[in-house]
Amino acid sequence: MTPESIVIAGAGLAGATAARTLRAEGYAGNITIAGAEPHPPYLRPPLSKEYLLGKAGEDAVEVVPESWYADNNVSLLLDNPVASVDPGAHNVRFADGTVQSYGALLLAPGATPRTLLLSGADLEGVSTFRTLDDSRRLREQLAPGGRKVVLIGSGWIGMELAAAASTYGNQVTLLGLEDIPLAAAIGPELGSFFRALHEDNGVRFRLPASAAEITGQNGKVTGVVTDSGELLPADIVIIAVGVVPETALAAAAGLEVRNGILTDASLRTSAPDIFAAGDAANALHPFTGEHYRSEHWSNALSGGKVAAKAMLGQDAALDVVPYFYTDQFDVSMEYSGFPSLAAKGAPVIRGSLDSKEFVAFWQQDGRVVAGMSVNWPRSVKPSAQKIIKALISARAEVTAERLGDEAVPLDQLMPEP
Repeated sequence: MTPESIVIAGAGLAGATAARTLRAEGYAGNITIAGAEPHPPYLRPPLSKEYLLGKAGEDAVEVVPESWYADNNVSLLLDNPVASVDPGAHNVRFADGTVQSYGALLLAPGATPRTLLLSGADLEGVSTFRTLDDSRRLREQLAPGGRKVVLIGSGWIGMELAAAASTYGNQVTLLGLEDIPLAAAIGPELGSFFRALHEDNGVRFRLPASAAEITGQNGKVTGVVTDSGELLPADIVIIAVGVVPETALAAAAGLEVRNGILTDASLRTSAPDIFAAGDAANALHPFTGEHYRSEHWSNALSGGKVAAKAMLGQDAALDVVPYFYTDQFDVSMEYSGFPSLAAKGAPVIRGSLDSKEFVAFWQQDGRVVAGMSVNWPRSVKPSAQKIIKALISARAEVTAERLGDEAVPLDQLMPEP
């Protein structure tokens, strides 16, 4: 049966996409979106890329114009998140104490940046990075240039922030626990490619290294002491060591939680009429037969659509090939596939790393399970990412020699329909 009312706990991309999909599918019941931030739902990728660099304005981060919610009879509760859920009574309590019943509930609370228990972590000039307000503040700090910036964390966000800070003309030092940045995600060869890219643009690395202490004077940060005892002077310190899925609400309601809110492929949780999507959802993926939690925007977008259709009783599953992208200096990279399946193999490279234009494929048992394209012309159709996704979805067997042979046109790798 179609629920009379739907509550969406989380005012991010997954929640907003679910609301849009519900209306697009003809749902006429009440929809309430409740979020903890004062801003309407927004996109996170631009926050560490074009928005942070001042190349895009506020409209670039909107999921939909703010007027869309009222125009489509969607109640948007900002600064008033869902505080508790009663699955038996089918109601939620908001932070302001208001109680509201639901026919279906979508949990899309997102994630929270990890913090470090370091002396000096509360000094002025030290922060994590996650929100629109974080990006606004950091842009104001970085834009004048000439500042000493220390990034703690060598993952995607840390590398993107380092690129932005350096582009503004700041002196940037990046710390990470890996010998090679991004090696855990894309392997040492391609991690070294990104390290060289950053070093060519003035970024300094301390790898492997961790922060032992953050120093300050008069309440303001002055530096970071590494575990080797080196003092790195700093005007700005950014902690970018990953995020933790927001599961407290689900756990308190008795839902099954394991590295996120556990769901089936249709994003149903262990409680009737409760669904989960976005960063906090650990969903069963039909391709691998394993649960998979993703913190990338494409997962939130796809998850919002799937959850909405599933709440309406439609046959829907989150079965898309995972995707993300990054922009750093003059490199634009797109990645599709399953990092867990690609982790044990070395990539097959088509093109030249030196030219900064190539495609990398990862295989398992002769089948493509992941692929990334770097500065590959998007004007060429079908795109490299479309070909990669098609190869993965078809479970097509392709020899490494054929994948890497530039004499074989990329589109000829496409599996037969």
